[in-house]
Amino acid sequence: MEFSERLKKLRKQAQLTQVDVAEKLGISQPAYASWERGVKKPTQENLVKIAKLFNVSVDTLVSNDKTDDIGLSEVELLFRTTSNGMSNEEKKVFKQELLQFMEERKKLFDDKN
Repeated sequence: MEFSERLKKLRKQAQLTQVDVAEKLGISQPAYASWERGVKKPTQENLVKIAKLFNVSVDTLVSNDKTDDIGLSEVELLFRTTSNGMSNEEKKVFKQELLQFMEERKKLFDDKN
């Protein structure tokens, strides 16, 4: 399920209108509607607000059921949102661990092929 579809589903489950959500997020209804249509994507700050509003994790919002389709920009976004509140040293370690994990996974996939 794409982000835009997941966003619309969460809004409907909460029985909110686009106007309601936009007001709660402090944005315009047309800006919010563009997210649901998949025309634009929210900023990191707005992703955090959406996650809090619907009581879900940012990862749940941006996760893609097709893991092969996850792009570098989404991995970067996940790093930024999950490293929020970490010290610079913690971020450095986390980034190294994330890169190491990605290299190990790539090697596993390459070895299978």
